Amino acid sequence: PGASHTLEVTWAELVRQLVPSAERVRFTSSGTEATLMAVRLARLVTGRTKIIKFAGHFHGWHDAVMPAPEPPHPESWTVPGIPPAVAAETIVVPPNDRDALQSAIEKYRPAAVIHEGNGSRWGTVPAPPEFLRFIREITAATGTVFILDEVITGFRVAPGGFQSLCGIVPDLTTLAKVLAGGLPGGCLAGRADILDALAFDNRWGRKMKHPGTFNANPVSAAAGIAMLEQVRTGQPCEHANAAARQLRSRLNALFDDLGARCVAYGQFSAVKILPEYDGPRPDGDAFIPYQNDWRKLDRRFDPTLTHAFRCALLLNGVDWMGLGGTTTAAHTEDDIEQTVLAFANAIDLLREDGFAI
Repeated sequence: PGASHTLEVTWAELVRQLVPSAERVRFTSSGTEATLMAVRLARLVTGRTKIIKFAGHFHGWHDAVMPAPEPPHPESWTVPGIPPAVAAETIVVPPNDRDALQSAIEKYRPAAVIHEGNGSRWGTVPAPPEFLRFIREITAATGTVFILDEVITGFRVAPGGFQSLCGIVPDLTTLAKVLAGGLPGGCLAGRADILDALAFDNRWGRKMKHPGTFNANPVSAAAGIAMLEQVRTGQPCEHANAAARQLRSRLNALFDDLGARCVAYGQFSAVKILPEYDGPRPDGDAFIPYQNDWRKLDRRFDPTLTHAFRCALLLNGVDWMGLGGTTTAAHTEDDIEQTVLAFANAIDLLREDGFAI
C-alpha cells in the first residue's frame, strides 16, 4: 500500500552496494530526519535514553543533537527552546578524546554514540581514522549503538564514505546531500536487526512509526540513482579531492606571498580557512594547524571579519560559505585560478577596510 515505486528499490540497492554498513535502508526527506530516526531507534533497541555526541559536531536541528554544534564552547551547549530535562539526555564530550569518551560511556551507559563523518562540521577538527576505530571497539564492547553521520562525507570523500576509508562498520549510518543528487532526501542505513524496529510484528515487540509524505519520493529517487551511478565509478570523488588539494596548496602559497595571517587546511574536498594564524606554515597537504587542538581550531572569530570576507569574495565572483569551502567534480582549473585571484583581491579589500589579515 501507499506510494511505493520501483525507483526506491533501485536507489536503496545502490546504497547497499556502496556503503559497508548498509544491510538495510530507510529513506527520509533530510539528514536531520535521518539522525532523528537513528537516535530514536538506538533508544528503542537498547532501552537506554542518553546520547553521547562530540563538541562541534553538527547532526541537524532536532533536540537530541543540537547542543554544542558550533563555537563558542561551552556557551553553545545550551540551546534556546530545548528544555533542560531534554538537554540533560545529551552528553557532550571533546572531539578525538579517547579518555573522555570512555569515561562518559562508563558513567552514563548511553543508547548511542554519534560522530560526524571525518570530524566537526566537515573536518574543521579532523578525526583520525584510528579514533573512529576506537569508537567502534568501545561501543561494540558496551552494547552501545555507534551512529556515524555521513550526511556530508557519504559518497563525497569516497564512494563508500569515510567508513570505507577507516575500515569500520558502524551500526547505523546517516546519509543525505549527495545521496539525493542535490534534491531533498536522506536515509538511515545499517544493521537489519535495528532497522527491523520499523517493521510490523518485529523482534523488538514495539514498532517505531515513520510516516512522511516525501520519503523516497520518485523525483529525489531518480536524481539519487543518477548521482550514485556516477559516484560508484570513483571519478567524481577523485576529481573533487584532487581539486581541493590543489586549491589548498595554491591558497597557502598566496597567503605566504601576501604575508596574510591565514592558513588553508582540510581533508578530501574540504578547504578550511583559519584566520588570525601565526603558527608554522604548512609543510604538506596533511598539515593540520595547532596539532589539531580542537579549542584553537573550532573557535568563533570576529563575525564582522567573516562577513566582510564573504562579501569581498562575492565581489570577485566567488561564493564562499564563511570560512570553509568545498570543491566538486564540476570544478575546473579555471575555477581554481579564479578562486585564488578572488582571495588575493579580497585580502586587498579587507586590508583597505582596516582588517588585520
